[in-house]
Amino acid sequence: MKIAVPIKHVPDTETKVRIAGDGKTINSDGVTFVMNPYDEYALEEALKIKEAGGGEVTVITLGGDDTMKTLRTGLAMGADNAIYIKSDKSHDSASTACIIASALKDKGYDIIFLGMKAVDDDSGAVGGMLAEYLGLPCVTIVVDLKINDGKATAKRESEYGMEIIETTLPAVFTAQKGLNEPRYASLKGIMQAKKKPVVMIDAPEYGNKIEVLEMKYPPDRAEGRIVGEGMEAVPELVRLLKEEAKVL
Repeated sequence: MKIAVPIKHVPDTETKVRIAGDGKTINSDGVTFVMNPYDEYALEEALKIKEAGGGEVTVITLGGDDTMKTLRTGLAMGADNAIYIKSDKSHDSASTACIIASALKDKGYDIIFLGMKAVDDDSGAVGGMLAEYLGLPCVTIVVDLKINDGKATAKRESEYGMEIIETTLPAVFTAQKGLNEPRYASLKGIMQAKKKPVVMIDAPEYGNKIEVLEMKYPPDRAEGRIVGEGMEAVPELVRLLKEEAKVL
């Protein structure tokens, strides 16, 4: 079983992010970067599949030199090897999916597993686009997965409840929180990661379809106010929620 896990190097969600001087990007000074949390669930599931039935897990990422830190984290968690697609440019979801697809196409991967979305852009589009470029079936927002005899049975979240979907392999899956509990890299894993092979390739040229025109901070929250006390305040509270807050 060959499994590829695309992972993304993203700002830690607890880091205070500032807008850079160009007004279109973030200022990375003092920002801690980590593996995208949803990709951690994908990698953990890939490792569990390998441990249960054998095989090989490859982590792959796209970005500048600093993304090697995230690749090494994936190797330390238990991935067997890595593919580093070097690029100093920013990429939207479409170009990211195209570039990763070009690195994985015709390489014989049975499963491609990635997070349902990245916490920096929150688009949730790369998984489906990647499947389309590779011509593979795709199941998104997976919270449970069973592999048996070249088929996968996945439980996924939808706005209508849980869905059970069966598909043949190879296929692309995207992981939702709750699929598993990602492991921590052990000291032994960290030491072994330094010796695991990393294939480095230059990113092919794919033009972005989306352009960031401007970044803005969210507006400050309005101060709260007390509209009354006890049951007598309920009608006024309901009126304000409907007419001002527009949440009812």
